[in-house]
Amino acid sequence: MATYSAFTTTLIVLKLLLLLVALPKSHGARAFFVFGDSLVDNGNNNYLITTARADAPPYGIDYPTHRPTGRFSNGLNIPDLISQKLGSEPTLPYLSPRLHGNRLLVGTNFASAGVGILNDTGIQFANIIRITQQLQNFRAYQARVSLLIGPDQTQRLVNQALVLITLGGNDYVNNYFLAPVTARRLQYTIPQFTQYIIAEYRKILMELYNLGARRVLVTGSGPLGCVPSQLAARGRNGQCATEPQQAAALFNPQLLQMIQELNQETGSDNFVAVNAMQMQKDFINNPRDFGFVTSKVACCGQGPYNGVGVCTAVSNICADRNTYVFWDPFHPTERANKIIVETIDTGSDEYMYPMNLSTIMKLDTMMV
Repeated sequence: MATYSAFTTTLIVLKLLLLLVALPKSHGARAFFVFGDSLVDNGNNNYLITTARADAPPYGIDYPTHRPTGRFSNGLNIPDLISQKLGSEPTLPYLSPRLHGNRLLVGTNFASAGVGILNDTGIQFANIIRITQQLQNFRAYQARVSLLIGPDQTQRLVNQALVLITLGGNDYVNNYFLAPVTARRLQYTIPQFTQYIIAEYRKILMELYNLGARRVLVTGSGPLGCVPSQLAARGRNGQCATEPQQAAALFNPQLLQMIQELNQETGSDNFVAVNAMQMQKDFINNPRDFGFVTSKVACCGQGPYNGVGVCTAVSNICADRNTYVFWDPFHPTERANKIIVETIDTGSDEYMYPMNLSTIMKLDTMMV
């Protein structure tokens, strides 16, 4: 009987050790999941037949490997920098063949450049992972992890994870404003379209909640009319384009209101509004206060403001990426991303509502 008891104890100890080995490597790290568009895609589109990709130089010129990774940046993007705040290694793209075994437990990045809240956003890019499919991939991910650590531990991992979702900008720039006349323009005014996509976004966030997400950073749109692509296409005399700015000014307050309602409905602060509009306006309006020489001209591109087309190996490219707000006609530089993530981490409720990332980490540590 004693032998059987010792054998049983040994099995229990071995199982516990295996579970500990399976946990993310970094001490205190929590899983991290990312959903959304090119602002947060870290390489999923590399595995797709699509024109929305960043897998060729000079993308990645300042990444640790100095090679393109599929990030729409000269270096690290927002999810990379948040992973650093979590004390964890960067998440792998969901489509990466390296995403298996213990790497699954760090979390993963489901994002795909070109997508929006609406499934008809980004149709010009052909094969992209629309948000409905990203959510389906999240279900499939949980099934894979359940085989590794069991369903109860998988639910715990997902409930305690941090989630980042970034959507909305493409619904305006690559849908509503894509051409002087679009189907959505004919169907809706800008205020009506904004109400529509906010209502659709609410469904997406509730689906994330139903899938187990309990700490979700939801980024609003940046100042859409001030990016180099819009300055080149719609701006006058270097001024931000009026209609995209109007859209962003409508979208962000309605997103905040919707998040407040969701938190009231779910009975907890499950969703956190990230005021990307205000964060970026600070250094777009006063670039020199942040050490930038310009917030109008992209580092890499061509045409007015380097805002025409996309960044390629034959584009103009600035010598010092640290002095530019925008890397290409649409996306911030690594340094601008660092400022954004510092504000996500420690910003006041002007930027982060109802709390910033540092507060989330403290609260959740006390609750574990």
